Amino acid sequence: LLIFTHSSKRTWQITLNSKQMHIPIGTKVEKMFSGIAEKYDFLNHFLSFGIDYHWRNVLANKVKAQEPKMLLDLATGSGDVAFKLCDSLKKHTEIIAVDFCPAMLDQARSKQSKSSAKAEKYSNVHFEHGDALSLKYPSGYFDVVTIAFGVRNFEDRMRGLKEILRVLKPNGSLFILEFSRADSWFRPFYYIYLKCLLPIIAGIVSRDKSAYEYLAGTIENFPSKSALSEQLKEAGFDSVKATGHTFSTVAIHCAIKGSTPIDTPANKATSRQCDH
Repeated sequence: LLIFTHSSKRTWQITLNSKQMHIPIGTKVEKMFSGIAEKYDFLNHFLSFGIDYHWRNVLANKVKAQEPKMLLDLATGSGDVAFKLCDSLKKHTEIIAVDFCPAMLDQARSKQSKSSAKAEKYSNVHFEHGDALSLKYPSGYFDVVTIAFGVRNFEDRMRGLKEILRVLKPNGSLFILEFSRADSWFRPFYYIYLKCLLPIIAGIVSRDKSAYEYLAGTIENFPSKSALSEQLKEAGFDSVKATGHTFSTVAIHCAIKGSTPIDTPANKATSRQCDH
């Protein structure tokens, strides 16, 4: 039931065997998000009936239990997840929020500097331009990585997941908030809304109907909770747990990077679990 995704990588549409596929490959998604950046937040809240606030709250509570000191928020978009995390975590937590689209980052920075009080409140949030498939940060740098509605836009999903694994510290946690396969009884109603009603409504407001048609296509072709869990394990994560929300229209995956032999002897190795 959400709306839009942040631009972690670019997209193009091709037709194959009479079925429209949505594959990230060029600069088109950056242009698409630049075109709707000013209306992005309104459309997210309106088209999700406000449920996106709840999803961010659930994500933030899960992250809070990890007590991170260094956090990376990928595909941060207009910064709503980064700001919510900042509200929930201790003030000393350093939050680096990265997005591929400069126009979306402009919106995030504008919200951050809207008043001196906000600037002070969110002074530990740093917005940076970057590519999730080729991060500039050293290996083993972050305690937690979050990404909300951005994994679907990875040009090479496995490469992106392995890059996240690289920048996580041993025992670090990845939290993915992403669309998923809706519960079977709800799926017909969901797809009617997603593929028919949502593009029309969003097109009237944003004047970019194609962007929401892209959204519907990426959701339809995205793997199930179990399939994404297997991909996370294949990428090298040690422990993975997925929970569905709002009739499983979205899911939160928690994936833990295991201890390495270099950091911890095998006979003493410990690993976090996705218990929260």
